[in-house]
Amino acid sequence: MRQNQLLQGLEELRTQRRKLRGLMWSVALFSVFVNLLMLTAPIYMLQLYDRVLGSRSEATLIALTLLMGFLFLMMGILDYARARILARAGAQFQASLDQRVFSAVMRQTGGDGGTTAGLKDLEAVQKLLSSPVITAAFDIPWTPVFLFAISVFHPWLGILAVVGGALLIAITVLNQLFTRGPLTKATIATHHADQMAEQMRVESEMVRALGMSSGAYKRWHKSREVSLFENLRASDRLGQFSAMSKTFRQFLQSAMLGLGAYLALKGEISPGAMIAGSILLGRALAPVDAAVNQWQTVQRARSGWQSLAELLAETPPEQERTTLPRPDAKLRIDKLTVIPRGANRAVLRQVSFDMNPGEALGVIGPSGAGKSTLARVLTGVVAPDGGTVRLGGASLDNYSPEALGRYIGYLPQRVQMFEGTVAENIAGLDLKPDAAAVVAAAQMAGAHELILSLPEGYDTQLTPGGATLSGGQMQRVGLARAIYGDPVILVLDEPNSNLDNEGTQALNTAIRAVKARGGAVMIMAHRPAAIKECEILLILDDGVARGFGPRDDVLKAHVQNAQQIQSSQTNGGAQ
Repeated sequence: MRQNQLLQGLEELRTQRRKLRGLMWSVALFSVFVNLLMLTAPIYMLQLYDRVLGSRSEATLIALTLLMGFLFLMMGILDYARARILARAGAQFQASLDQRVFSAVMRQTGGDGGTTAGLKDLEAVQKLLSSPVITAAFDIPWTPVFLFAISVFHPWLGILAVVGGALLIAITVLNQLFTRGPLTKATIATHHADQMAEQMRVESEMVRALGMSSGAYKRWHKSREVSLFENLRASDRLGQFSAMSKTFRQFLQSAMLGLGAYLALKGEISPGAMIAGSILLGRALAPVDAAVNQWQTVQRARSGWQSLAELLAETPPEQERTTLPRPDAKLRIDKLTVIPRGANRAVLRQVSFDMNPGEALGVIGPSGAGKSTLARVLTGVVAPDGGTVRLGGASLDNYSPEALGRYIGYLPQRVQMFEGTVAENIAGLDLKPDAAAVVAAAQMAGAHELILSLPEGYDTQLTPGGATLSGGQMQRVGLARAIYGDPVILVLDEPNSNLDNEGTQALNTAIRAVKARGGAVMIMAHRPAAIKECEILLILDDGVARGFGPRDDVLKAHVQNAQQIQSSQTNGGAQ
């Protein structure tokens, strides 16, 4: 099964690569003329030694030099043209898969890669397509032609060229065999160190606050040392073969001159053929030498290609769905079961309940009961392993992710801000947010005044960690983001964990407003104040629904301090 999925991922990549055939045929055509023009130098040298020096004709020298200059100019133009085409082929390949790969890594759950890793793999393939390795691949088929041209001068020169070329190809094969392992280990180690550094950067405030800076550095430095060691090892191995290839190629060219000089002394070839043979040999072996020098790029692209195939196989493209009308706030969950990836037990088991327009449902239970998982199922982030979830009578998978995001507003337990203005963060990172809708959502969430108090109001630029805002402010801006677009259902996971009494009152006001306009609200909570506006209650424990029904009845039947909780809600306390 996994092998079939991997083949599907590979086929998706190959489909995009096949779209580059037109550009690659253009490169191939230009390569034909470039390699033919590569004969300019040896032919020019041959003519100088055999015709110009013998005839002592300045006119012939001038004519040959002008022709040589023109041909080299044409070769340079064509070589530049094929480099530009390859650069655009790589860019086209990357652009065609950017959205697909970005979407795949955003949908991937439980992976250790992340967006950066997936896009870096794509970038590695793009760099290969734009690199000198590809031009070398188009030039290598001409190597036998140049070797044959050398043998035309003299069989012994041809034998030396063929034997030398075979040895250089053997060095290339050994380079591939002996560097694959070190390069793979270096890539993995570097990725692990980068991932750890990014985690430390995101959580830098917590690391400093808890006095973990020294331990964090030592842990990262240990990972970094492994990365450096593996990269040095791979670099040393590549350097060995690169130096070996370069040295041997220069030796061959000198050996060709030496053998040519010997044959010229015996009168079997002309001095011009001696020089031309050396130039031709250098040109014949140059693509092989380039492939050896660029082998790290090849290996990284191969690794990236394989990783991309696995990523695309694990997250198939989103299917086109029929656009459904805006649903009402009627939610039906029947025998919902969720088993996390790699786990052997369910975090939600056979959970069933209904929620109707104008209702607020409180979901309570101890940590690890499955409350946050339930919230993630409703937002489409986690797919059920069993049972059904229906919104407005339609299964959630009948809605596209964009539509589901509009219809179900979500305030996660941990609120994050992104690079952009406050308005853009509320509007779901829209580059041109609807100002009226943004302000309306902020007012409904009770966040309008606090946003106006920021240095530039709604245009205040936020950093990825949201350092400009306090925890309570981020939670209220996050609530405005959840409300933006008038969703039919609002899912709030621990919405008042960072709120003061004023923020809690604003939250309750927003919940009442959503219910009043026919929406529904689901609240995952530990604190009693969060369920003050809830008419119905669901108790989860170890992934199982232990109680469901009217709030007060469920509290009396299942909660020991039910009377105290009800009293606090009646008094409006924010416990």
